[in-house]
Amino acid sequence: MAKEQLEVLKALDVAKTQWYHFTAIVIAGMGFFTDAYDLFCISLVTKLIGRIYYQQPGAAEPGSLPSNVSAAVNGVAFCGTLTGQLFFGWLGDKLGRKRVYGMVLMVMVICSVASGLSFGRDAKAVVSTLCFFRFWLGFGIGGDYPLSATIMSEYANKKTRGAFIAAVFAMQGFGILAGGMVAIIVSAAFKHSFPAPSYEDDAAASIFPQADYVWRIILMFGALPALLTYYWRAKMPETARYTALVAKNAKQAAADMSKVLQVEVEAEQEKIEQRGNDFGLFSKDFLSRHGWHLLGTTSTWFLLDIAFYSQNLFQKDIFSAIGWIPKAKTMSALEEVFKIARAQTLIALCSTVPGYWFTVAFIDRIGRFTIQIMGFFFMTVFMFALAIPYQHWTLRENRVGFVVMYSLTFFFSNFGPNATTFVVPAEIFPARLRSTCHGISAAAGKAGAIVGAFGFQYAEKGIGVRNSLIILGVVNFLGLLFTFLVPESKGRSLEDLSGEAEQENAAPSESRQQEIESGTRTAPV
Repeated sequence: MAKEQLEVLKALDVAKTQWYHFTAIVIAGMGFFTDAYDLFCISLVTKLIGRIYYQQPGAAEPGSLPSNVSAAVNGVAFCGTLTGQLFFGWLGDKLGRKRVYGMVLMVMVICSVASGLSFGRDAKAVVSTLCFFRFWLGFGIGGDYPLSATIMSEYANKKTRGAFIAAVFAMQGFGILAGGMVAIIVSAAFKHSFPAPSYEDDAAASIFPQADYVWRIILMFGALPALLTYYWRAKMPETARYTALVAKNAKQAAADMSKVLQVEVEAEQEKIEQRGNDFGLFSKDFLSRHGWHLLGTTSTWFLLDIAFYSQNLFQKDIFSAIGWIPKAKTMSALEEVFKIARAQTLIALCSTVPGYWFTVAFIDRIGRFTIQIMGFFFMTVFMFALAIPYQHWTLRENRVGFVVMYSLTFFFSNFGPNATTFVVPAEIFPARLRSTCHGISAAAGKAGAIVGAFGFQYAEKGIGVRNSLIILGVVNFLGLLFTFLVPESKGRSLEDLSGEAEQENAAPSESRQQEIESGTRTAPV
């Protein structure tokens, strides 16, 4: 038997697209802009850090980070992100989305600045400081995933909800693009002010003391966009779905949404107090209703991120392997930064950013399931097309073709599972567990990113780029298969998807009745 939907939730579901929708997209999206900038800008400067702190006098090649150090620098933020997704996802259901949102942002701002500092001048001190603060930066970034997705899904109407959540996530593409552009501008400015020869012409002069400021400026810049949105995040009201369904305060939910929607919304406290379905995360009810769904969202995100982050973090190594970026010794330190950043920016501009916005345009037309299946399918095809005739692509005359094919894998990851794995967990779980389940799904993704960041580093050296690409193709195919566990959520209300629209036969328990009478509320987890 279906429950009668609360007026405040019905008003949100049928609301026309208004200015507050776009405001919410920008506020939540700037968090993702910062997330992507902070996570991916490190790949632009690792070679520079290696030249500055690991140069051996008289060596034939420029200094580079040892494999274990490179893996740590690239992967430590993902360890923090995984932890933050679990912790802040749970906290968002306990304390509310808005209250935790501000905390997350300040962690990101502080740690972005601190990651460009170092306690000492030698390599060990610099790398240790960088890894420490990038872990905590990742911790803050992790919280942004479940909270941004949950807030946007709970604010949106059901007709265009997918596009709104995808638009928040699409800001990640602009963050990657901005990382490349900032690196280009900073490295070009320092190159102009401090001209330097290539390493093979003059090893000592190819790197100069001022170059140490370049990587620090690039990393610190990530604090700026996050700081600019703090005030607006603080002004956002709590979502009506949390206030009504979790905090059980119909009056406050109605008042908040009356201001946002600019219509009069009736408070229905008696309807809220009659609602059941208060099962927790570790209950049989949750397992029977949402167990397969959670397996689907976690497994697909895990498999996607193995491939996605491997490609993003180590595309500079792949481009070097096929000769698209010249050999390190033929460039000065900052020329190398400039060319790596230019390559990453070109990939982002031509494939990553368009892929995200194709998802925004089509997700509410053709559905999440179709886009995810299509994305995994084409990622698999293009990865095998790169890997199997790999020697063909390494020839100079075929490098443009390699870059085009490689770009298409990015396009279909973003017009595909990289967007949909973010959208769906924010739609299909109950309000009191929505942030937690999104955090668990996202953390599974970051576990995949850790596998990609650490595993590809060693696989590339151990089994070669070709075999590494074959493995990534198999991973993409597995992602396609696990997609069949994830339900289609297009055009349905959140309460219908989560089962909260169903009538619970059992009356509220004695302890639950006491909570209702006393006005207190504890979200079951």
